[in-house]
Amino acid sequence: MTTLTLNDRIRRSLVQANPIVFTLVAGLAGFCAYFSMYAFRKPFSAATFEMVDGWSFTLDYKIALVLAQVAGYALSKMIGIKVIAEMDPLRRAGAILILIGLSWLALVAFALVPAPWNVAALFFNGLPLGMIFGLVFGFMEGRRVSEVLGAMLCSSFILSSGVVKSIGVLMMTSGHVSAFWMPAAVGLVFMPLLAVSVWVLSLLPPPSAEDEAQRTTRAPMNGAERSAFLRRYAPGLILLVLSYVMLTAFRDFRDNFAAEIWTALGFGKSASVFTASEVPVAVISLAALAAVMAVRDNLKALLVIHGVVVLGFLLLGLSTLAFQSGLLSPLTWMILAGAGLYMSYTPFNAMLFDRLVAVSGQVGTAGFLIYVADSSGYVGSVALLLWRNFGGVTLDWLQFFIQAAYGTSIIGAVLVTAAGFYFHHRQKALS
Repeated sequence: MTTLTLNDRIRRSLVQANPIVFTLVAGLAGFCAYFSMYAFRKPFSAATFEMVDGWSFTLDYKIALVLAQVAGYALSKMIGIKVIAEMDPLRRAGAILILIGLSWLALVAFALVPAPWNVAALFFNGLPLGMIFGLVFGFMEGRRVSEVLGAMLCSSFILSSGVVKSIGVLMMTSGHVSAFWMPAAVGLVFMPLLAVSVWVLSLLPPPSAEDEAQRTTRAPMNGAERSAFLRRYAPGLILLVLSYVMLTAFRDFRDNFAAEIWTALGFGKSASVFTASEVPVAVISLAALAAVMAVRDNLKALLVIHGVVVLGFLLLGLSTLAFQSGLLSPLTWMILAGAGLYMSYTPFNAMLFDRLVAVSGQVGTAGFLIYVADSSGYVGSVALLLWRNFGGVTLDWLQFFIQAAYGTSIIGAVLVTAAGFYFHHRQKALS
């Protein structure tokens, strides 16, 4: 008689589990894994690094750090188009742990190398982390409950950024950890949670036959298959990617310079504001997205998701207008603007491309589409930072943030509306 190992018993239990139980286990594992990743990526941005002068050619040290990390992250996304699409599912868990371990060693180097020459360490910190989302989402996609799993996963990067910044500020103020050692210290705190959550992810069963019947079989895609898919939907994908470039640049600016923006709004000494503002953002922006699971027809669901993205763009712009008109307090504005931003941003990272693959009927993975958008998006993020530093911009952090919100809102809404019309007519023509 064969004795089952603990892993085998857990796998069997998950296969037989009630769908609600499975969704909670899988969703929480994905949430915790990606939440933990942010503890290795974002804590440094909680410090302003005003004590470091930077360089004589007017490159601000904090901007240099952000640029270095984003450059590494963007390069990782480009590499990930191939790696994520072709990754063997059995190797995902090990890859997550190895990549995040390498990123933590880069944070140790950031603390050991004198400033400002430690900027390069942030590049090597960002380089491994760019592939983590695709690896984690690989466990979530292609299931009938993918919208709920995707919403739980995406809520992690809304909440985690604020939480890890709050922990970083507390370490610096109450724990007297230096701004340079703080990022590595925060990452160390989250290592146990990372290990447990990735272990649980590795035990999840693959999508069932019922999942595949409704959402299309998910499997690695070679280069020819990826190229054929991109050609088939090129106009719509180009519109979506352009809107996502703007979203990523704006979202990254908001995230990396939250300390400066909150200081301009009068909350500079509050560590809790990073977390307090992001919890309602996660609830507002993701409730509607999870509800898309109720729409079984894949094309209708795809169009509903486009509508949610457009509403998010409009909320971002209208809340900013209300703030400037004196109708909203700074905290309420930041919550509503954040909700609008993430209503638009999060579908690109999960449910939008998952449903597009389902609509296509082509065996493949949504991961490579996410990475096509992401790799382009982070190029936009780098461009925005360079323009902010070298483009002769005289606006302060808050003014720059407001103007960027208007531009992102208007242009993004137009692009995604056009993409929705394209996919509707394209799929009708193919059917």
